Amino acid sequence: MSKKPITRRNFLNSAIALSAMAGRGVPMPAAGNKRDALLGLLSTSVRQEFTPAAFFLHFDKSCHFGQAAVDKHLEYFRYTGMDFVKIQYERTFPPIPEIRKPEDWKKMPLYKLEFYEPVLQAVRGLVKAAKKEALVLMTLYSAFMCAGHTAGLPLLTAHLHEDPDQVRRGMEIIADSLMLFVKECIRAGVDGFYASTQGGEYGRLKDARIFKEYVKPYDLIPMNEMNHSCAFNILHVCDYNGPYSDLTPYLDYPGHVVNCSPQLTTGERSWREIAQMFQRPCMGGMDRHGIIVSGSTEEIRRAARQVLAQAPERFILGADCTLPGDIRWENIRAAIATAHGY
Repeated sequence: MSKKPITRRNFLNSAIALSAMAGRGVPMPAAGNKRDALLGLLSTSVRQEFTPAAFFLHFDKSCHFGQAAVDKHLEYFRYTGMDFVKIQYERTFPPIPEIRKPEDWKKMPLYKLEFYEPVLQAVRGLVKAAKKEALVLMTLYSAFMCAGHTAGLPLLTAHLHEDPDQVRRGMEIIADSLMLFVKECIRAGVDGFYASTQGGEYGRLKDARIFKEYVKPYDLIPMNEMNHSCAFNILHVCDYNGPYSDLTPYLDYPGHVVNCSPQLTTGERSWREIAQMFQRPCMGGMDRHGIIVSGSTEEIRRAARQVLAQAPERFILGADCTLPGDIRWENIRAAIATAHGY
């Protein structure tokens, strides 16, 4: 179990714990301040009253879509005290066994809005339920990631090396589909997106030109729309499938905040260095497989304070990627409360 079921006794115990935090001088942000704090992070002239924090995880399959997703996201958001609602993206593109050769990418279907409707139901419900108290951000996978779900990452990589112009046809179709979804989320009222990108990992593509000409342009199509239409977007350089040797290919990507891992194959970067590189606020600091998963409450608080002591001024405490689904929610709440009280 990731957490105790919500009962009257557990609710009262949580209220007592929160009250104790306040009694120790730990500020608990008012609901209205969550939106202000995140938007204020984008201006160097706005004084931050507390350090925002947010962590993410995938919920059980029974809570992926519709009202069940709305309820679980709200339960998690309010239990942990995180500072924005991040809607998990669970509508991965189905595998297409017919894509075996590079020229088969012309068979890529254009998924229209009915394909995304189960997710869109959750988007509309969470915007209605939570937008007044916090920013609501939708997760989006890149065209490269969706192509990997369609054909498998090894085959996609092989096709890009063999005949990238043929793969381009599929990437164009995927980007067109993602744009339909992005625009519908914007119409539904999301405040922005958590845009995840892959493809530039160390050793993934032998020629940097392939990333520049056949991956990056299809990242930027929906990201530029987000940047144009939304007030708050997070660029996530995802290392789920491997580390990076270089973050410079992503420096000109849109996104008001950057979330990445400081652990590169060339050595660890400090968060101040990353903030300077990207010229924007950063999010991260805690290893998704580290202390926050296995540590005691005091160990988690100590680790969070160590991150915050070395972080740039404009910073969101978080993890380098999605946390394990079976993590204790109490661990996450301890890290977030530490950020709020820092």
